[in-house]
Amino acid sequence: MPRQLIPYDDFIRKKIRSRGYLPHWELDGATYSLTYRLHDSLPNYVLQQLRDERESMIRQRTGGLRQPTAIERFDVEEAFALRLDDELHVGRGKCHLRNTALADAIVENLHHFEGTRYSLYAWCVMPNHVHVVFRPFEGDSLERILHSWKSFTSHRASGIVGTRTLWAREYYDRMIRDERHFFDAVAYVRHNPIKAGLAGWRWVG
Repeated sequence: MPRQLIPYDDFIRKKIRSRGYLPHWELDGATYSLTYRLHDSLPNYVLQQLRDERESMIRQRTGGLRQPTAIERFDVEEAFALRLDDELHVGRGKCHLRNTALADAIVENLHHFEGTRYSLYAWCVMPNHVHVVFRPFEGDSLERILHSWKSFTSHRASGIVGTRTLWAREYYDRMIRDERHFFDAVAYVRHNPIKAGLAGWRWVG
């Protein structure tokens, strides 16, 4: 567990960025649960359905009359993450991460800067997406770390599965709220293969 989790009240100090249709919250010292996926893992009609469901969840909490509070947004993002994972487990696309050499390269890359750029608490390489629970060190950021992961593994993919068009631009991150949320997030990542029906799946830690 991280030595110190950011108090959820401090989310009021968060920096919000937007890439695509989802906001990304950043706070120095925060721990994140992150999902990134292959570019062909979700067709456009599924993405639109997920967007609509997310907006509906927000409207249900706000009546469509105000912006959601930090707590309401947190609850929506948790529910959205579960729906996203359900759709990814359908196994659409070429699922290049079933390739042993490519999956091994992704795991190696996740561990490469562990202890120098970030603390790595849990990870899982699924057939068409990756889950990570980690904390960037001061002076680094979630976005820069993820860019380095995607860039390196896309280069490796060209020699393994014959394409560098590997990752979707969008990614999905949630700040860890408290100790209970941390342990729940780690357990979820480590049990993700079982949830997806992948008995004996070994790319998890």
